[in-house]
Amino acid sequence: MESRTKRRLPAAQIDALIGGTLGAGVVSSEELTDGFANAVWRLVLDDGRRVVLKVAPPPDIDLLRYERDLLRTEALVYHLAGPAGLPLPRLLHSGFDDPELGGDYLIMAELDGVPWNRAESLGEADDAALRRELGGHLAALHAIPGEGVFGYPIAGLTGPTWREAFIVMTGALLDDAVRYAIPLPCSQVEVAGAVHGNARALEEVTTPSLVHFDVWPGNVFLSLTPGEPPRIQALIDHERAFWGDPLADFITPTLFGELSEDDPLVAGYREAGGTLVLTPEARVREELYRIYLNLILLVENGPRQYPAKYYTRIRDQATAGLTKSLALLRG
Repeated sequence: MESRTKRRLPAAQIDALIGGTLGAGVVSSEELTDGFANAVWRLVLDDGRRVVLKVAPPPDIDLLRYERDLLRTEALVYHLAGPAGLPLPRLLHSGFDDPELGGDYLIMAELDGVPWNRAESLGEADDAALRRELGGHLAALHAIPGEGVFGYPIAGLTGPTWREAFIVMTGALLDDAVRYAIPLPCSQVEVAGAVHGNARALEEVTTPSLVHFDVWPGNVFLSLTPGEPPRIQALIDHERAFWGDPLADFITPTLFGELSEDDPLVAGYREAGGTLVLTPEARVREELYRIYLNLILLVENGPRQYPAKYYTRIRDQATAGLTKSLALLRG
């Protein structure tokens, strides 16, 4: 999707960057347009390697508060989750505050799979099996412990408890909504009231877990081998990750829907050792996280300025989702 935050780099600058880090020249490059915030290129190198270059927005672009140093968060996830057995692209190089580029970047080995949202001819049984497998991967991710802090440490939005961190995170989004004059389907007082009025449910979470919070099908790559069942090859785009409640990672796989006990995602999570009990308090937390995600989808248009033809459907669904969750919490 087109976005004001995506950096434009000339071919010569990309070639110089790759030559200086990987010691190879660029034979061909193709910009990948599926992402929303960072600019991404698929590169073929003269030594035969195929890599992906991901570049953060220009430093003079004002972003949402939680988006500070996004690629540093993603690099951290690679360093933590790779050794834990999560299927990830192989990180080849990371650069921060690069003097030539004027910002941050990551270079990863290219995946040869297909994004789940573009996989053709998958039947219901395939989707169910993949959701079950995804549940197992989420359980492994959530087993990575934090170090006594909740929230976004790199962005400076944290708290000593999940309740405090989530209030800080939501407050930052509401501040961003004011800063960018984002029209919301409700008052900010109503959103803040829903969060503070139901914050006691957040106190059930006492240990910070690593949460991806963007596990929609476009961020799940599949291996599709003829004659074999589809498998998950890798989870990508970890820049929205934070330390918090594992339940939050069940929001994007059920985006604009509901989380049910009979979802194979839940079964796979429990089979892999994850703990998920959908108590009434957990259902309250679920709606709080849906409020948070829908706020992100609405407020991020401020700095990114999406073309209306791409964004209208997302905006309308996020508006409906936010309204629904607020109504459910009002009872």
